[in-house]
Amino acid sequence: MASRSRGLARLRDALRAARHDFRFHLAHADALLGLSMLGIVAGLATGAVIVAFRLLTESVPVWAGLMPHAERFEALDWRWRLALPTAGGLLIGVMFQAASVGARQVGPVHVMAQLASSGARMPWRNAAMQFFGGALSIVSGHSVGREGPVIHVGAASASLLGQWMRLPNNSIRTLVACGVAGAIAASFNTPIAGVVFAMEVVLLEYTLLGFAPVILAAFASTSLSRLVYGDDPAFAVPGFQLVSQFELPWIVLLGVLVGCMAAAYVHGVRRLDERFRHWPLWLRTTAAGAFCGLCALIAPEIMGLGYDTVQLALIGSIGLSALVVIAVLKLFATIACGGLGLPGGLIGPMVVMGATAGGALGIVGHGIAPAASAEPGFYAALGMVAMMGASLQAPLSALMAILELTGNANTLMPGMVAVITALLVVRIVFRQDPMFVAILRSRGLDFRFDPVAQALERTGVAAVMSRNFVALDADADDDAVLRALAGAPDWLLIVDGAMLRGVLSPQDVWLAGADGRDAKADPAVAARTAALPDPLPSFAIVDSHATLREALATLDRARVDVAAVSNGGSAERSQVYGVISRAQIESGSFHRY
Repeated sequence: MASRSRGLARLRDALRAARHDFRFHLAHADALLGLSMLGIVAGLATGAVIVAFRLLTESVPVWAGLMPHAERFEALDWRWRLALPTAGGLLIGVMFQAASVGARQVGPVHVMAQLASSGARMPWRNAAMQFFGGALSIVSGHSVGREGPVIHVGAASASLLGQWMRLPNNSIRTLVACGVAGAIAASFNTPIAGVVFAMEVVLLEYTLLGFAPVILAAFASTSLSRLVYGDDPAFAVPGFQLVSQFELPWIVLLGVLVGCMAAAYVHGVRRLDERFRHWPLWLRTTAAGAFCGLCALIAPEIMGLGYDTVQLALIGSIGLSALVVIAVLKLFATIACGGLGLPGGLIGPMVVMGATAGGALGIVGHGIAPAASAEPGFYAALGMVAMMGASLQAPLSALMAILELTGNANTLMPGMVAVITALLVVRIVFRQDPMFVAILRSRGLDFRFDPVAQALERTGVAAVMSRNFVALDADADDDAVLRALAGAPDWLLIVDGAMLRGVLSPQDVWLAGADGRDAKADPAVAARTAALPDPLPSFAIVDSHATLREALATLDRARVDVAAVSNGGSAERSQVYGVISRAQIESGSFHRY
C-alpha cells in the first residue's frame, strides 16, 4: 500500500511538473505546437456554446407560439410588434441594472477592451449577462444581430479555458482570437471569414503564430456546428454575375451611397452612446425597444436578425419602395438599439442595410439599362460587402464573409470596388473610425497596437526572465555576499524571512562595496569589497502570467528598471520564479515571429 501511495505521489508530481513546463513553453512567442493544440480545444468549446445559443434564440419564439419561425416577425399583429420589443427592452434593462456595473460590459467592445487592458482575461459574469441578454434581445425582435453576443461568448469561453488551465496571458490572448474566430465560424458557417475577422478586426495583426491556432479553432467549431445545422451557405442565391464592365461606375456609386450610410451608422451609434450614457440603463433599453417597435409598425422586416429579408433581396423579391423604407428604418432602429445599450450585435444589421440599399440601387440601374445591368440581387450582395467592410473598416473580412454566406465567387471582383469606395468615403470624407474602435474611444479607451506593442503582447515574461538567481539574507555580511557572487548569478534576491526585500545585480553589489570610481578603474577592487547597498533600491513585482507589454507597463508605473516574477504577484520568496529587467524587454531579442 505504501509503495502504491509513493507511486501515485510520483505520478502527481510528474504531471504537475509537466503542466508547469507546458505553461512556461507557452510563454514563448514561438510556442506554435502548444497553441495549435489549444486552438482545437478552444474551437470545440466555443462551437458547443454557440450551437447552444443558436438553439435557444431560434427555438424560444416557436415554443412560445409567437410565430411559426424565428425570423417571421412580419407575421405578428401590430400590437405584438410594438409591445414585444418594448417589454424586452424593459426586461433587459432591469436585468442589467440589477447586476454590478462591471458585469454590464458586454459585446465585441468589451472583448477588445479586455485585450487592451486586462491581459485578455474575460470575466464569466459578463459572458453570462451577454449570453442571456443577447438571446433576450434577439427573441424580443430588437434590430440587432447575433454576432455581437457570439463574439463575446466565444471569446469568453476560450479565455476562461485558458484561465482554468492557468496559462500565461500571451497565450490567453491568442485563445481569445480562437474564440472569436470559432464563434463567427460556427454561427454563420463561415470559417475563413471567422479567421480573417479575428485577425483583422479584433487582434489587428497577422502573424504565423496567430493564424495557425485560429484556423484550427475555426475548423473545429465549424465542424461541430455543421453536425447540427449542415454545411449549406446561409443564403441561397442564383448564379448572378457582372453583365458588363460598364456597370463599374454604377458600382462606384453604390459604394458612395453605402459609404454615406455606414458613416451615419458609426457616427449615430457613437453619438447616442455618448449623449445618453448618463441615463438609467433600464430607461435607455426601454426607449430603444419602444423606438424599434414604432419602426416595426411601418416595416416589420427591421425586427430581429432580418436574414429572411436579406434572402428575399438577394433573389429580387422585394420592390423598390419597400427596400428603401427597410434600409432607412433599419438604420435608425439599429442606431437606437446599439447606441442606447441593448446587448445585441451591430454587424448583422449591416448585412440587412447593405442588402436592401444595394438591392434598391440595383432595381434603379436595371430599370435604366436592363440589357447592360446585372440583376438587383447582385447589387444587394455588393451592398452587403460594402456596408460591412466600410462600417468595420475591414474589407477582407467583408469579402470573405459574403463569399461564404452566398457561395458565389462572382461577387468578389466587383465587391472589391464597392467595398474600397465605401471605405474611402467613411475614412477620408467623413473621418470615421471603425465601429468598435469609435465606441471604445468615445469611452476613453484607445485600442491601437503598434508593431512593438504587438510583439510584446505575444511573449510572456516567463520566456524572457532570468532564473539564474541566488537568495541572500538582508543581514548577510560581506563574506556571505562574496560567496553568493562566486556562483556568477545574474541576480541576487534579498530576503527578510519569507519576504522579498530587494533585487540586485552583481554590479549593484560591487559598487556598494567600493567607491564607484575605484570600481570602474579596477573591477577587481569592486569584487573584493562587495556589500549590500543601504537602502536597497526599489523593484517591482510582476505576475508570472503577464506579457512583456504588461511587465513594461508595471516597470513604468513603478519607475524602476527591474522586477521579480512571481506567482500571483506575491512578494513571498517561495513564489518567485525569476527576474526580468527593462533592458531584457527593450532588447527585442526574444521576438522571432
